[in-house]
Amino acid sequence: MKSEPLLLHSKCRGMRDMLPGDMSRFRRVEGAFLDGCRAYGYEEVRPPTIEYLQLFTALGTLTPAMVGKVYSFLDWDGWSGERVVLRPDSTIPVARLYVENLAPQSPLRLCYVTNSFVFEETGRRNRERWQGGAEFIGGAPVVADVEMVLLASDVIARLGLRDVRFQVCHAGLLKALIDELDLDAQEKEHLVESVLDGDWRGLEEAVAGVADRKRYLPPLLALKGVSSGYLQNVRALSMGASPAFRGALDQFIEVASLLDELECSYQIDITAVRSFEYYTGICFQLVSGSGEKVGGGGRYDDLIPLMGGPNIPACGFALYIDQIMGMLDGRLVGAPRAAVVCDDASVGAVRRTLEVARAVRSAGGVASVGIRRGPEFTGRYRWVVRVTSETAETVELTDSETREKVTCSVAQAVERLVS
Repeated sequence: MKSEPLLLHSKCRGMRDMLPGDMSRFRRVEGAFLDGCRAYGYEEVRPPTIEYLQLFTALGTLTPAMVGKVYSFLDWDGWSGERVVLRPDSTIPVARLYVENLAPQSPLRLCYVTNSFVFEETGRRNRERWQGGAEFIGGAPVVADVEMVLLASDVIARLGLRDVRFQVCHAGLLKALIDELDLDAQEKEHLVESVLDGDWRGLEEAVAGVADRKRYLPPLLALKGVSSGYLQNVRALSMGASPAFRGALDQFIEVASLLDELECSYQIDITAVRSFEYYTGICFQLVSGSGEKVGGGGRYDDLIPLMGGPNIPACGFALYIDQIMGMLDGRLVGAPRAAVVCDDASVGAVRRTLEVARAVRSAGGVASVGIRRGPEFTGRYRWVVRVTSETAETVELTDSETREKVTCSVAQAVERLVS
């Protein structure tokens, strides 16, 4: 089948142009995220876009099947055989950044806004994906876990998004649940691979097969509770469970109880966990009203030690900026609030117009200058300041929202614009 010829102005499949409206929404998400992080004491970092491929493969986060979905190539000094990759993940590069530059400082709160790259065969989904992430390195486990949920909730609130729900789970508990099934190594490996691929049917069947002997497993797998009380009920049934299972369950209960005390809204869903070979403890994901995942994170205590860093606990989360942008309204934030215009292009009138615009900016406002010709400026700007002549002491000020029009001094107009 012959492919369509590429046009010189065509963008790469799976890539996205961000237009002014897109960038306005992007900055809204980025600003809310970074403001929220700063309020919690996080400091911003930015890892490089290119990392060694081995950083991901050696840690087991890129399986052989997944390696084909990343953008990797030989470094310019390729004779050494070093292969690099456009980062497919941001947490691992930030953990590497910590080990190489900041260890053993602790506790340490780091945040970032970065892109990552994942190959997608159809080109219908974005291959470049933006996210805002926060990593809490060295914090006390339960307190740090709860802080992640609170911070994510705070950012969502700053954006004015109400239709986002939190699903909370525990990767360590899921691992312990699988161990409770008494499978041989091959069966366990196959089951884990199925769950990682999002297929839970095998796990449900395996749990049903031991339900008569281990009555505490089916309720946990089916649990869709909204308080720690549901977990307490499972614990009451698990007296014969392994110490690993009960320890993970106790930690889950402790975190959920604290969230209850803080009146945080969440849902317990053990099947919400993803990449549980990566995470070790509490995990959560943020889901929109349409069911789209817009963020997530969790505890990954083994990652930094595996990199050769100190034996230090850590947890983090990321918000998916592309998805959240789609949830925002079309209101442009950061667009010019005032248009300062004049009726003609004479030197004196233009000079006077530029002076008025400079006065608006000096007072902290935002102003764009234009010569009034054709369509009105009221469609794009909240305020229109009309300079009637180069000698006039007053200007005509129009509020595009209320249609109110007044004649006032430049100082009065500036005061109203920046108030």
